[in-house]
Amino acid sequence: MLRTALCDLLGISYPIIQGGMAWVATGELAAAVSAAGGLGIIGAGNAPPKAVRQEIRKVRERTDRPFGVNIYYMSPYVEELIDLVCAEKVPVVTTGAGNPGKHLPKLKAAGVKVIPVVASVALAKRLERLGVDALVAEGMECGGHIGEIATMPLVPQIVDAVHIPVIAAGGIADGRGLAAALALGAAGVQMGTRFICTEECTVHPNYKEAVLKAGDRDAVVTGMPGHYVRVLKNKLTRQFEELAARGASWEEMDRLGAGKLRAAVEGDAEYGSLMAGQSAALVREIKPAAAIIEEVMAEAEAIISRLGKLVR
Repeated sequence: MLRTALCDLLGISYPIIQGGMAWVATGELAAAVSAAGGLGIIGAGNAPPKAVRQEIRKVRERTDRPFGVNIYYMSPYVEELIDLVCAEKVPVVTTGAGNPGKHLPKLKAAGVKVIPVVASVALAKRLERLGVDALVAEGMECGGHIGEIATMPLVPQIVDAVHIPVIAAGGIADGRGLAAALALGAAGVQMGTRFICTEECTVHPNYKEAVLKAGDRDAVVTGMPGHYVRVLKNKLTRQFEELAARGASWEEMDRLGAGKLRAAVEGDAEYGSLMAGQSAALVREIKPAAAIIEEVMAEAEAIISRLGKLVR
């Protein structure tokens, strides 16, 4: 069985973690991924602590396996969420859109493993010095807020720069992606878009259908430098294109995008922000999370075995 240092670090069976997608990664999805042997993640997003606590309870009602909470550092509730995950003894925290350095002592004291999402070598090195447990190296193929470097060049650069486990993310949706990530030196993968199309994901069927129908050029980038967001093409993305064409300000872009992810989750596939990565074009079926994980592992193991036979 394929097992890496990430499995040992987190106490999971398979080197697969689920992306902490705001409004999408609920307790139902996180529990399903964790119960199947991966690491399920609750996406806290901008939700208040009371709502996040309810999602944590959902996971614990469904499984006793390790799970995590993603804390988005642009949330107005960051301090309260840090207190919450410590009080609830959440095993793992992933972070995005900020530096969790000032909270590391409190998280470590509570026994929480901390895994920031990074998009550059400089930030990866800084966070390793501060004492994080692992890193998610996320390429710009991912859905939602993106960096500037693609997964293929980013992952090996971060692997070479640090001495802690690196998890590859961005554009990964199957066993081929896992095998490739391991070849680049990663200890596992994070998948977000693939888990949208699971039976346990609670987003509206319209959102899932948009992912299933996506082609290779349908996951586009909207917004402005420093605030780019990857979503699926729809009427909202055309509005963003019109704003960009006339040189609209960041504030105008922000107003247009406000609340649109929640709208997509609730079923607005035309004017909602359908956050999804370029791997959407690889997703063709809605399945249980456990079935997806089993398929990814079986495919990766078969590929690695086949590649080994090429050496004579």
